[in-house]
Parts: sequence; C-alpha cells; structure tokens
Amino acid sequence: MIWPNPIRAIFLFCVAAVALATPAYAQDPPSYLARAGDCTSCHTAPGGRPFAGGLRMNTPLGAIFTTNITPDKATGIGDYSFADFDRALRRGVAKDGHHLYPAMPYTSFAKLSDADMRGLYNYFMHSVKPVRQKNRRGEIPWPLDMRWPLAVWDWLFLDHAAFHPSATASAAVNRGAYLVETLAHCGACHTPRGIAWNERGDDASDPRFLSGEMLDFWAAPDLRGDVRTGLGAWSTDDIVRFLKSGHNEHGVVFGSMSLVTTNSTPYLRDADLAAIAAYLKAMPPRRADQHPYAHDDAMEQHLRAHRLVTPGGMLYLGQCARCHGADGRGDAAHAVPPLAGNPVVLGRDPTSAIHIVLDGGPPPAPGATAPNRMPPFRALLSDVQTASVISFIRAGWGNRAAPVTPAAIGAVRNGTRSPRDQVARGAALTAAHGCGACHSIPRVAGATGTVGPPLDNIADRAIIAGLLANNPDTMATWLRAPQRIKPGDAMPDLGLSQDEARDIAAFLATLHD
Repeated sequence: MIWPNPIRAIFLFCVAAVALATPAYAQDPPSYLARAGDCTSCHTAPGGRPFAGGLRMNTPLGAIFTTNITPDKATGIGDYSFADFDRALRRGVAKDGHHLYPAMPYTSFAKLSDADMRGLYNYFMHSVKPVRQKNRRGEIPWPLDMRWPLAVWDWLFLDHAAFHPSATASAAVNRGAYLVETLAHCGACHTPRGIAWNERGDDASDPRFLSGEMLDFWAAPDLRGDVRTGLGAWSTDDIVRFLKSGHNEHGVVFGSMSLVTTNSTPYLRDADLAAIAAYLKAMPPRRADQHPYAHDDAMEQHLRAHRLVTPGGMLYLGQCARCHGADGRGDAAHAVPPLAGNPVVLGRDPTSAIHIVLDGGPPPAPGATAPNRMPPFRALLSDVQTASVISFIRAGWGNRAAPVTPAAIGAVRNGTRSPRDQVARGAALTAAHGCGACHSIPRVAGATGTVGPPLDNIADRAIIAGLLANNPDTMATWLRAPQRIKPGDAMPDLGLSQDEARDIAAFLATLHD
C-alpha cells in the first residue's frame, strides 16, 4: 500500500519528533547500566560470587555488610517485583518494608529515569546467576541499629525530584550530569557529609558538591575546578584517560576508586566518559583564590647534588626517588604518579597520602589496566620517619603544603586501616600462599583441597572459630607460628608478617555463615 503524500509526511514528521525527543542513550543495554552504576564493587565481596553481597562497609555507627542482589528467591531479590525493585533503589525501602541505610546510594538513584530502572531490573532478574548466600548481620549495636529513624532521615534528606537537564548546558554536559549525579553516584564518596551522614549538595549548583570527603578511611579528592586540590589543571582527555585506565600524568587511582576503575568506568563508552569529563570541567572551583601550581627546580637540584638538609630528604632519596624521580614528576609511561603538583599531595587532608605510604597501593586486578603497585612502608618506617618524608614531599617542588605530624601518622597506622582493604589483602594472601591446596575455601578460586579442614563454615570449627572470636591477633599469632590442631596435622609456617597474618585472619572471619 502506498500512502497519500500528506499522510506519509505527517507520519514521518511524528517519527522524527519522537526520535528528537528521546535521549540518545535511552536504550542502553541493561548490562551497561549495571556497569555504569558500578553495582559489582559494592555487592561482590573479595573472592566472592558476583552480586552475592557480603562486602564490609564502615559507617559512623559501625560496620554493615552489603546484601545479596542476585535473583535467588531465598536469600536474594528473586521475588522482587519491578515495583519492589524500584522502591528499594529510588526510595530506600526493601520489599519487607525495612528502610535501607544511606550507604546504599538511593538518594542518587532517586533521579534515575524510568527506562533505566526497567533496564536494571531486567538485568538483575534475567542476566545475573542466582546465588544462595545469606546476608550478614551488621555490627551496629542496639539501639542504634533500629531502622525506623531512617524514615525520618529520608523525610529530611531524600529528594524525590527527577533529573532535569539544564537548558543552557550542552548535550554532552547534560549527559555527564545525569551519569555523575544519578547512575555513577559520584557524590556518595566525593561530597562532604553532614552530621546526619547526609550529602551536603547533590548537583553542581551547590559549591560543596564533589568537593571531597573522608570515606572509609580515605580522603576522596575534590573533583571540582580547584586548580591546586581539584581537577582545575586536568584536561577533559586527562579525566577520560584516568577513568579508562586508572592513571594519567597527574595521578594514579587509590582506595575504593581502584574498584571503580576496575569494574565500571573502563567499560563505559568513550562518549559517556567524555560527557562525564565535560560535566566535571564545567563545575567552578569551590575556592577561587587558589594559585595554580608552579614547579620549583630547587628541590631537584638539592637532591641531585645530595645536599639534603632534612631526614625526610634523605629518606626520599633512598626510598622514593628511584620511582618518583628527583624532580618529583614520576613516570607517566609506567604509571608512576607525580608527587610534584599532585592534588592528593597538595590537599588539606593528608590521610590518603599517609595511607598510601603505610599500606601501599592496591594490587592490580586480573585483566584490568592497572598501575604499578606502590609498596607498603608500614613495617619499614617509624611514625617519625613517615612524617618526615611526607612533610618533605608536601613542601618540595613548589607544593607548599602543610607538614604532617607523627601523631597523624600514628592515628592512621593504629586506627584507620580500612577493613575493606584488609579483607581484600587477606583474600589475596590466602590464594598466594596456596591455602586452597589443603583447605576448601569458597572465595578462593581452585581451593578444593581436602587435606586440612574446610574453611567454608568456620563457625562450626570450634578451634578456628574460638581463635577468631577470642581476638583477631590470636588467630594471626597462630598463623605465624601454627600448632597442630590434632595429631597428624602439618600446618607449615608461611613466614607471614604480623600484618599479613592479621589480614588473613580478617578474611577468614568473613567466611562465617
């Protein structure tokens, strides 16, 4: 049938109008939405099954554990309707009516489009394999663990308004705003929190939004246009390169962001990464009075001539200069970050710099484009030595940042080792030392050994459970100098340091049912 020209013209006009009114990425594949939302990083424990939960997260009230979001009907979300799923993600209320902790970024997901919500639901219901794994109870003590106050929190701080693009911004900036403010939930880590753990700002119109925050014992950096401590000196290409590979000529990923650049951002389209970069570059600085960083060669000349006047300079020359250079510029080709002009080094809060020096960088994830690993100096340097070398770095090459005290080093050393990082290191060490050759360990690939007792239900292993319950250090001490549990056992001495043994003990503790 050939339509009359007027009818055909009207039909084509309507099709064109619908196409123009539809966002360019309205038909994102469901798996792409899950990648952009970085669901893996929070809902997959180190060595665990995808989306089965169990990852420890620290809150001001105590630790909680992420939940099983696989379609298992008994322990996951298999019996969630779309309305149940939507209410959990955009309203923070589970199917049974209990309120979720705002560690779940439902305040960001509240702005998600209906189409993206439907895509995420289809992905988790039809593309994710169900895993039968019970959710772990949190460690927040009673009565602070009661959920009803969260309804009041939601009334005060949860904005139900949908995302609205700016009429004056470009399509790329609006796309970047949608990703940053909703699906990627960047504000959950990078925006300062109030006394009630509420994000103090939810879009670029608030100068506090994405201006940096302390989270899980790391100082998440400023992502605004500040020229010294933010992204003011980064180009859009720099941001894209960092999100795609985890490093660029300005810095290297660390802390929880290493999970993001392993599980999420490398899988995004180049156009979406460019949109995120365009949006971040469009944000004005929070502190407009900052002066751009300028490199000062005097420190380099002193180092090359061995004219060292401080213990920190001597330590830098002996321990750091080989990788980071006498000029402090690092080696971009080999993913060694610069220390000169690095926003993390220049920041007011030195916690991340201290943490990196003490505990090193995260190990590269299998198959990911990851930087060379920064070695830990926790056992090698004292608090005084660590403070002196970090202060030297923060003062050198024109950085002109405030010095660090030994007390600040001690606070990080003794009280702020991230449990998430500790468990991750413990899982890696358990696999590296071949524990699975003798023991069955569900979160270690290929661990099917039958020589030693299985560790998949250590709550029922009286001796091991007793060691863990008594004190993690007791278990760590036993790992360093193992005794036979029963005649015939031959647990070898693995030559572990005390910190390594503690990490393994922390990982074993997560295997409790």
